[in-house]
Amino acid sequence: MQERHTNRKLYFDEQDYTTKKYVIPFIEDTMKIDTNTSILEIGCGEGGNLKPFVDMGFKRVVGIDLSELKIENAKNFYEEHEYKDNIEFIAQDIYDITDFEKFDIIIMRDVIEHIHNQERFMKFVKNFLKPSSKFFLAFPPWMNPFGGHQQACKSRVLSKLPYFHILPKPLFKLLLKIAGEEQYMIDAMLEVKETGLTIERFERILKKNDYKIDKRIYYLINPNYEVKFKLKLREQFALIAAIPYFRDFFTTTSYYVISV
Repeated sequence: MQERHTNRKLYFDEQDYTTKKYVIPFIEDTMKIDTNTSILEIGCGEGGNLKPFVDMGFKRVVGIDLSELKIENAKNFYEEHEYKDNIEFIAQDIYDITDFEKFDIIIMRDVIEHIHNQERFMKFVKNFLKPSSKFFLAFPPWMNPFGGHQQACKSRVLSKLPYFHILPKPLFKLLLKIAGEEQYMIDAMLEVKETGLTIERFERILKKNDYKIDKRIYYLINPNYEVKFKLKLREQFALIAAIPYFRDFFTTTSYYVISV
């Protein structure tokens, strides 16, 4: 387990760095944004991805997350911020919202792969989009070396062991038990295994729900690895990126901007 899995402020700062340097420019390639652009992040955690927008004085910034603890942390992190009145944090299931406010940009970074029934979700989230809105998503394809989020394991061996998450469920579960992982971690790893998302299935979901892909990049080295591991980002090799399914094994994250 890495420090960022227990030190939430460190994780918050890493999100802030990557969103400022890579996510916002990625979105800006598809639309013009300014302080009047409204932002919604679904699965916001402590709100690190939203900080660059708040820092720039965006007037309407909203984060929603299921975890009351993470939302409480988020409120504490922004308590002294100059523009704290511009951001709203909501601890709620997105499906329980019936008063649909429309946003110019929706952000989901490293969240969609944790959601059950992604087909239902991608249909539902249209309720928050304007015809001119952009929806940014980034996720690690399930088949990539650490697509099972095993870096969160307490076992030093398993946290650094690539690809073992693609083992059949009984073997995967047995390996976690042998390594001494606690039951809560085993349950979390099994849930990720259930919800893991491939590039191919994600793009089928987009097509089924009539989304347009405005921009897409597959990364061999995740932009977030710069702040986490001091590695320089690298887009996926064109030949590998062009081969469905095969590319999933070597793509550490996929960036998308989509629209309706």
